Amino acid sequence: MKLFSTIFKPHSCLLVYRSVYTSRSCSKIKNLNEFLLKMPKESTHTITLKAQRLKIKEKGQKYPPGTVSLQVLGSGAKGAPRSLYLFTDQSRYLFNCGEGTQRLAHEHKMKLSKLEHIFITQGSWQNLGGLPGVVLTIQDVGVPEITLHGPSGIDEIFTATKRFVVLKNISVKAASCKPDDVYEDNAIRVSYVPIANEKPSSVESDSGTEQGSSDDDIDYYGHAVDRNPNKNAIPASTKTTSESPSHDKAKDIQVRRCVMCYIVRLQPRPGSLCLEKCVEAGVPPGPLLGRLKGGEDVVLVDGRVVRSSDVTLSADPGPVFLVVECPDESYLDPLVQNPAFVKYQAGQAGPDEMPMLIAHFTPQHIMDDPKYKEWMEKFSPSTHHLILNEGNKCMGSSAVHRIQHKLNLLEPSVFPLLRDHTVLKDSMCPTPNSEVSSDISARTNSTSDLGCDFSIVNAKTFCNVSLRPRKPLDNFTKVVCDPEEYKSEVMNIEGFPAELNKLTSELGGLTNQSDSEYPNVIFLGTGSCIPNKTRNTSGILLNISDDKCMLVDCGEGTYGQLVRFYGPEEVDRILSNLKAIYVSHLHADHHIGLIGVIKGIARVRNNARLYLLAPKQIMFWLNMYDKHFENILQNVQLVANQDLLHHNYQLDEATQNSLKCDLGFERVETAFVKHCPNAFGVTFKHVNGWKIAYSGDTMPCDSFVELGKGSDLLIHEATMEDELKGEALIKLHSTTSEAVDIGRRMDAGFTMLTHFSQRYAKLPRLGESGTFGDNVGIAFDNMKVRFQDLPKLKHLYPALRLMFQEDVDELETKAFKRQMKQERELKKKQKI
Repeated sequence: MKLFSTIFKPHSCLLVYRSVYTSRSCSKIKNLNEFLLKMPKESTHTITLKAQRLKIKEKGQKYPPGTVSLQVLGSGAKGAPRSLYLFTDQSRYLFNCGEGTQRLAHEHKMKLSKLEHIFITQGSWQNLGGLPGVVLTIQDVGVPEITLHGPSGIDEIFTATKRFVVLKNISVKAASCKPDDVYEDNAIRVSYVPIANEKPSSVESDSGTEQGSSDDDIDYYGHAVDRNPNKNAIPASTKTTSESPSHDKAKDIQVRRCVMCYIVRLQPRPGSLCLEKCVEAGVPPGPLLGRLKGGEDVVLVDGRVVRSSDVTLSADPGPVFLVVECPDESYLDPLVQNPAFVKYQAGQAGPDEMPMLIAHFTPQHIMDDPKYKEWMEKFSPSTHHLILNEGNKCMGSSAVHRIQHKLNLLEPSVFPLLRDHTVLKDSMCPTPNSEVSSDISARTNSTSDLGCDFSIVNAKTFCNVSLRPRKPLDNFTKVVCDPEEYKSEVMNIEGFPAELNKLTSELGGLTNQSDSEYPNVIFLGTGSCIPNKTRNTSGILLNISDDKCMLVDCGEGTYGQLVRFYGPEEVDRILSNLKAIYVSHLHADHHIGLIGVIKGIARVRNNARLYLLAPKQIMFWLNMYDKHFENILQNVQLVANQDLLHHNYQLDEATQNSLKCDLGFERVETAFVKHCPNAFGVTFKHVNGWKIAYSGDTMPCDSFVELGKGSDLLIHEATMEDELKGEALIKLHSTTSEAVDIGRRMDAGFTMLTHFSQRYAKLPRLGESGTFGDNVGIAFDNMKVRFQDLPKLKHLYPALRLMFQEDVDELETKAFKRQMKQERELKKKQKI
């Protein structure tokens, strides 16, 4: 055996995995070795970006920034991240980083390339869930180091995720955040205000929730896969342990019991030079002006002294804003009684100490507490109170509605409209005051209860506070949904109305073989690697019956996708019915959303069992999170994928019967597939006879074909187009034709293609016909498929090509350029 390894940028998915090959042909191995060795081992673009960043940073550190603003990225609404972004001329700062932050940042072009500091108020998933994805993203754009501020031990999240969140070009460090510590740079000065509760933390005693875990020393982005068709993967050896590495009980207590609040002041900025005053004082053009601007007094040639203060405008002392969180009642007294806030309260604060804004990450039931309201009342009436919590409604994305409204024109039953509370364009409030007053009346009654004119603002994505120069708070730039605009964009495409009429006629001629609603499949995420604004990472909801459902893979933002699809009210019913979550393998884009879903389930039901069907190594990560941060495993029962193997089924009879009772499955079986270690394909065989197969991530795999024989529905990854077969081989993925071929060999009734590279954000490149037969379909986010809908899908492709014609043309252009490049390289080799 030969071991080859070449590692690319992990987050951009340019990964080349170490691969183990057995072959009769030594020459093939030699050629492959040469091929891999010629590939760049390290991305050079990050080195260039780092050098550029350093140069810009050194230049910017000389002066305080002239433009500073605070903008809401995520409002904290149900299913949305809660995060606040501080922009300056030279740098960026993030306050909390909820799950889905990077997706919203990408959609709204809030660049993360200058982000170097993240401030966390509490070690909860609402604040931490987006950290792994954001750090991977900024690593890829050349950020050399990220500093985490917050309760001690907050950086432990990267200890547990190190096997599936690969940080090779960025270092993560934790700042010392003791009460006497201060973070300071050219833009801001941050004081830390730790708030500790008084109740004992569950970590101080053995909670008994930890399940058998593995000390996971596997590199999931540097794995070995045997190409021998009789060996579809190499199961990694593991060693059982009951303790996470670098375990520090004191840190556990600190991160669980401590909330970190922040007092942030902009650095003072000297007044700008007034040229008119300089002319009046007789200062000649030249270097004297620069010295005056820098605060230095100068002597003119005639001996007169010109003071800097006489020719400059008033200095800006730097406004103050606070970031606070009070997670529950146990923190309430320590917060409101903390003396660190007194000097900023009305009657105590001077003009320069009155906070311009207080950002509250506090849950609504605590904000409604009279003690909390009384504490808010102590600040100046001019202070804005910005609320980022679950009581808000803005989920922050319009792109998902844009594409869904377009797809809905084709077949409403397959592409239903989303049900989250995105504001429609025609329902926007006509006056600023009407929205603010209605929010206060409906949510906090703060004006009447407190007898004081509070400026309370319910956060929405785009809500902006300009701190320098000072401007009124802008909460009226909204993420809006304009259905008529979206429809007109499509209907104005030449030939589309005729194609739509043709499609409607074809679908109308189909006869339903069944009117059963179940089973049905909701595609929540159909993209690979990282989320973009139209395709989220892997996630599928399998609705088994009216009161039973399960998730199949669970990428970042899966919980938010459920809220968008069902709406914030109906999603609670779905979570109540959610009996199991299946995870195919331990790449981050397939399971990092798991904790968010588990917490969502815990919110709507108590003490109900949740089956987690996953590689057993996942418990290293989950046990660590449960121990260090929050209890999440009380009701989770692991069913290891290794125990469900088709040819080595080891699941005990009691658990088999429970799965049958709770989910209706006669049998759930897995097979190792050709991807990373402990990657599985799976089949779900229901007592009513139907069978669904899911590939997870894999190359074409004989063992999965055997496992899935006779499936009614195959859901198979199709990451790459056929012309990129070489790239698919390196990354251990399938092309579209390979996925379709697996369906044929499996004798599957229908094959749905999913997990597309994000280069195919709208439509994968399938060629002119776009079909491989009558039983192949393309998955989209927020697509609902019942068995009786499957025959409709083959008719959609011509309309889809017209709908996304610009994207299709762009893909064809790239393919043409790629082909020309290959031909040029071939000619060069022939000349040599």
